Amino acid sequence: MVRSQTVRAFVEEVGDIASFTGRFFREVFRPRYEWAELLRQSFINGYRSLPLVAVTAFIMGLVLTVQSRPTLERFGAESMLPLMVAISVVREIGPVITALICAGKIGSSIGAELGSMKVTEQIDAMEVSGTNPFKYLVVTRVVSTTLMVPVLVVFADAIAIYASYIGVNIKGSVSWSLFHQQVFDSLVFADFLPAFIKSFFFGFAIGIVGCYKGFNTKNGTEGVGQASHSSVVVASLVIFVIDLIAVQITDILGYN
Repeated sequence: MVRSQTVRAFVEEVGDIASFTGRFFREVFRPRYEWAELLRQSFINGYRSLPLVAVTAFIMGLVLTVQSRPTLERFGAESMLPLMVAISVVREIGPVITALICAGKIGSSIGAELGSMKVTEQIDAMEVSGTNPFKYLVVTRVVSTTLMVPVLVVFADAIAIYASYIGVNIKGSVSWSLFHQQVFDSLVFADFLPAFIKSFFFGFAIGIVGCYKGFNTKNGTEGVGQASHSSVVVASLVIFVIDLIAVQITDILGYN
C-alpha cells in the first residue's frame, strides 16, 4: 500500500513538472518580454556563481592531475597526462560538476526565493495587480539558467585545464606552450560540442525544477525549506539522467 502511494505520488509529480514545463514553452514566446528581469537574473545566476565555479574547477583540475599521475607513471604514459585530463574535463567532468554546483547554489536559491514569495502571497498580489507572475518570475529564471550554465561550463573547463598545467609542473617541468599544444592537439570539436549542448539542458533542468518547487510551495515557512532542499535533490537527479541519455545519444552518433 505504501509502495503504491509512493509510486502514485512520483508519477503525479512527474506529470505536474511536465505540465509546468509545457506552460513555460507557451509563455516564453509570448510578449511582453521581461528583458530587464532576464538580465538581472543572468547577472545573479552567472556572474555571482562564477567565483564558486572557478574555485571548484581549479581544485578539480589540480586534483585530477595529481591523482592520475602515479597510475600513468606505472604504465610509462606520463606524457599522456595533459591529454587525459583535458578530454576528461571537457567531455564529462567539467559540465557535470559545474551543473551540480549550480543546482546547489542556483536551484536552492530559486526554490527558496519563489517559495517565500508564494507563502507570503506576493505571487497572488502580482496576479491581482495585473502582472503575469509566471512570465516575470519563472520564464526569466529558466531562460537565464539555460543560458548561463553553458557559459559557466566553458569557464570551468578553461580553469580546470590551467589547474592541470600547474599540477603537471608540481613534479615536473613542462612549458605552457608544450602543454597547450598537447591539450589542443588531442581535443577535437566533437569532444566539445556534445558536452556544450547538454549543458543547456542541465541549465534548463535546474531552472525548471527550482521554479516548480518554489512556485508550488505549501505549509508556510517549513515548506520554503523543503522547496529549497528538494530543488537541489531533484535537479541533481535530473542532471544525472540527462547526462546518461546524452552519453547514449553521442555514442549512437559516433562522437565517443
